[in-house]
Amino acid sequence: MAGRVGPGTLALDEVRRFANRPVRVNGTLYWDILGLYGNVLDGLRAAPSGLVSAGIDSWAVDYGLLDADGDLLGNPVHYRDGRTAGVMERIRAELGDDLLYQASGLQFLPFNTIYQLAADDLAAAGTLLLVPDLLAYWLTGEIGAERTNASTTGLLDVRDGTWSRELVDRLDLPAAILPPLRDPGSVIGALRPDVAAETGHGALPVTAVGSHDTASAVVAVPATTDRFAYISCGTWSLVGVELDAPVLTEASRKANFTNEGGVDGTVRYLRNVMGLWLLQESLRTWGGPDLPALLAEAAEVPGLRSLVDPDDPEFLPPGDMPARIAAHCRRRGFPEPSTRAETVRCILDSLALAHRATLRQASRLSGREVDVVHLVGGGSRNDLLCRLTADASGLPVVAGPVEATALGNVLIQARAHGAVGDLAECRALVAATQDVRRYTPSGDEARWREAAARLGLEG
Repeated sequence: MAGRVGPGTLALDEVRRFANRPVRVNGTLYWDILGLYGNVLDGLRAAPSGLVSAGIDSWAVDYGLLDADGDLLGNPVHYRDGRTAGVMERIRAELGDDLLYQASGLQFLPFNTIYQLAADDLAAAGTLLLVPDLLAYWLTGEIGAERTNASTTGLLDVRDGTWSRELVDRLDLPAAILPPLRDPGSVIGALRPDVAAETGHGALPVTAVGSHDTASAVVAVPATTDRFAYISCGTWSLVGVELDAPVLTEASRKANFTNEGGVDGTVRYLRNVMGLWLLQESLRTWGGPDLPALLAEAAEVPGLRSLVDPDDPEFLPPGDMPARIAAHCRRRGFPEPSTRAETVRCILDSLALAHRATLRQASRLSGREVDVVHLVGGGSRNDLLCRLTADASGLPVVAGPVEATALGNVLIQARAHGAVGDLAECRALVAATQDVRRYTPSGDEARWREAAARLGLEG
């Protein structure tokens, strides 16, 4: 994306879009990181002249290891790979949940970086770089870790934003592999001469942004007060509120909420919900049918009939999702979906219920009252999901912008170069320039409450 930011102006132009396909080799699922880097270079070549900055965000937790000479030791392993099976449970038993949560504030997820490292061979590792930091290193030659993404590793101290020496020591990890930390808005460095020559952009600065995509997406939430919740909805639904300090209570730990770093020292207090992954994998299994037509059919299916818990671990790996959904319904005593439209309605009803429960938990555990839900990201295009989320939560849902992550990315770059002010000003600019849609809840609270109780997702 090429972004333009100025007084009353916030616009994106899509320069290049490319697939991000993992590759399974000898039973291990990898990211094709060199393919991704090649596409980044192609995108820079296709970008217009006159750029003042570039910034990179990506998904969280996954990393590449460099050797002592700065060369990549191997392709980053995909977080959906099975190598961490049982690792989280072992480490939790060894260190205790309270120590892990008080140190990092993170939700217990089996693919967090801390558990991946425990399953990895670090003998030859000189430096660990999370995916956006790895790409920035290849562009600039500069090594570092941006804090919002580092906060997802399980190794960052949630209170002071530094690497947790206690966890590193207790896990017997080589502390030297953890790179220096940097903040969103800092300039990482200029393009290396060879990259500058290859892309045609000279010594273009690369600026650290909220390099965890959700951190950038939350920057672009068009909120006008602090009484808002957000759902950054795509493959995952990141559901939560923005706070000034972490919530580290026992109730928060037991509810499996996470305290991840946001821009300007904020805390993204949230829980990961499996999100539209269930729909994406179903569409892949079906061979890519027409989604708008399928959603229109699903809207006509009676609601809250077949339900699943989206966060059941059985839904995490790739594979035949419709079959797993049917089996889950059968085990839980719900009717099995018999058509594709019924499967889609099951997914979206269930996701709306998960949104409902998580929103209520986030508000209760943090003490933050919520008047409106901002649903951003690709899921904001799904009219049925937005409507169901409003009905389920009993709160108005403001859907959009779709490209919230890219907007937040360019806003932090623009702020670093003097084109826009603080977070409030960034959000006001989003609200003034981007298209959003508002959904009002239907008021059928009793029906949703009963469905949530049947599924065991009452918030």
